[in-house]
Amino acid sequence: MASHEINQSKVVAERLDVADEKYRKASSDEAFNINDNVTAKIQNPLAHLTKEEVIRDVEAFALENGFQDMTPLLVKGALVAKDPPAFESVEGLTDVEKDGVRNEVLHKWRQPKLLYFTIILCSIGAAVQGWDQTGSNGANLSFPDALGIPIENKFPDGTVNPASERNLWLQGVINAGPYIASAFIGCWCSDPLNNYFGRRGTIFVSAVFCALSPIGSAVSQTWDQLFVTRLLLGLGMGCKGSTIPIFSAENAPASIRGALVMSWQMWTAFGIFLGTCANLAVKDTGAISWRLQFGSASLPALPLLLGVYFCPESPRWYIKKGRYTEAYQSLKKLRNTELQAARDLYYIHAQLSIEASLTNMKTNYVTRFIQLFTIPRVRRATLASFTVMLAQQLCGINIIAFYSSTVFVQAGASVTNALLASWGFGLVNFAFAWPAIWTIDTFGRRSLLLFTFPQMAWTLLAAGLCYLIPSSSSAHLGLVALFVYLFAAFYSPGEGPVPFTYSAEVFPLSHREVGMSWAVATCLFWAAVLSITFPRMLDAMSPTGAFCFYAGLNIVAFCLIFLFVPETKQRTLEELDYIFAIPTRRFVSHQCGTVLPWWFQRYVFRRNVGECPALWSFDGHMDNDKEFIETIRRSSVAPDERRRSVVGKLANKF
Repeated sequence: MASHEINQSKVVAERLDVADEKYRKASSDEAFNINDNVTAKIQNPLAHLTKEEVIRDVEAFALENGFQDMTPLLVKGALVAKDPPAFESVEGLTDVEKDGVRNEVLHKWRQPKLLYFTIILCSIGAAVQGWDQTGSNGANLSFPDALGIPIENKFPDGTVNPASERNLWLQGVINAGPYIASAFIGCWCSDPLNNYFGRRGTIFVSAVFCALSPIGSAVSQTWDQLFVTRLLLGLGMGCKGSTIPIFSAENAPASIRGALVMSWQMWTAFGIFLGTCANLAVKDTGAISWRLQFGSASLPALPLLLGVYFCPESPRWYIKKGRYTEAYQSLKKLRNTELQAARDLYYIHAQLSIEASLTNMKTNYVTRFIQLFTIPRVRRATLASFTVMLAQQLCGINIIAFYSSTVFVQAGASVTNALLASWGFGLVNFAFAWPAIWTIDTFGRRSLLLFTFPQMAWTLLAAGLCYLIPSSSSAHLGLVALFVYLFAAFYSPGEGPVPFTYSAEVFPLSHREVGMSWAVATCLFWAAVLSITFPRMLDAMSPTGAFCFYAGLNIVAFCLIFLFVPETKQRTLEELDYIFAIPTRRFVSHQCGTVLPWWFQRYVFRRNVGECPALWSFDGHMDNDKEFIETIRRSSVAPDERRRSVVGKLANKF
């Protein structure tokens, strides 16, 4: 079976190489270079072909892949993809098919139930990560004493604890265990597992680790055993975090891809909230409370383990393996009509024909990793994903997610009140993630980040300064909690959902697994560093110093995002090749020389300077481009309504 797939992949590579030459010659007078898009144009590879050429290519594609019986459907789909605004002029479209295309704009949330089932079920796996964060958060108050590594400077009898500093480091390392294992092993297992077992198989393997490891943590008798079980949890978290966002991104339509993929963060936030609920539920169970807090994190992995094979496999993974028939069957389950499935199948094939020029496809794991930094188009995606993932740790969210109970205790709260305050943080984090479902595909990934980072900076700074209020004042704890909650409210719709959504979509299909592994490893490695260092930082710098330090890092992250993170909203995964083919120097020059002066003119000097000039333009019509959307909306308004609207405007004018 494996050798058959390898042969199929070679056939696909050869076929894509041949097709690539044809599409590149036909695409434009100025040939497109996937590594150096000097024209900054996003191209539709079918737009410059004549109708006859498209039909001839589709017939050849159908013959090669056993689609002879559905050639007319593929032809209609290809012609719709060639010029989306003119889709109604394509001969042979039924009313149902036309309504299906219109609904991509008018009712973009009207998607097959199986698509939503796939996204929701798989994203439940993210709850494991969130639940574990808050499970260890609550357990921090008791497991060090239970396992013989007390962290207090003095024992209850007043004697000095000579090992307190060492034990603080041990506490940090134990909390960081899953992130250490994820960053160095778990994430990097994703590429070979995806290659051999597919997206669903990799998710299943990760779910096994995520279900069993928390149970091992709950029955640990020494800190060494607890550390090992948390390392095993990290193996599952790494594979899961590197695969589920890719799986969601490859299954979702471009118009709502951001909202669907961000369900990963939604369920992480929900896991954090459920973890705080579990902490409160078991806080009075005595000596076993920390065991229940660790062990309860296995619960969200169970539905993922049992249900993942009820989801359709990623159609792009099938195409990568040369299994076009199975790819079409998956697309039929993930789209509303067979026309949309046929259109997406052929459009993906056409875009991948150009993407094939990126590499000769004769690569192994090591060479693909090296190419993350050597191929210009991939290197830009690597830099952008690194930036958003690093920013998630620079913003300081995990000093709250990991140690909020400790932070609130230092603000003068009792154990119960600290857990209640942490519960409030989890609730805010989850509640404010909901707006991103609508905003991430409307305002865009980049815009959300640039708006929320300054807000996170001042709220974290304010929270730190509130520690200077005398602890005897009733305002001390209340204001600390208020600004921590405001910080979470700004984090949740911005830096919360964007990094995993963004990283899952920016890499080309040939490097998507290893690229996502790199991105998630970056995020979790720095999460491990934060987890290890924060207890000692809190002790050495005080809460005020630590919070102010992370407030400054928010400003650093804002500058990095402004310079190195392009927008990706409402573009297909294959169209992003054109965006990341724009040289980094040109992108940075545009941000500093055009966007920044425009922003000052518009928002500081309050001048009416119009819209900010865009860096890229469209060569040929795309699905979800502005003209396509406006065409659909105009055609959806009844003629008599349009007449009444015009009459009304004239009446108001005169």
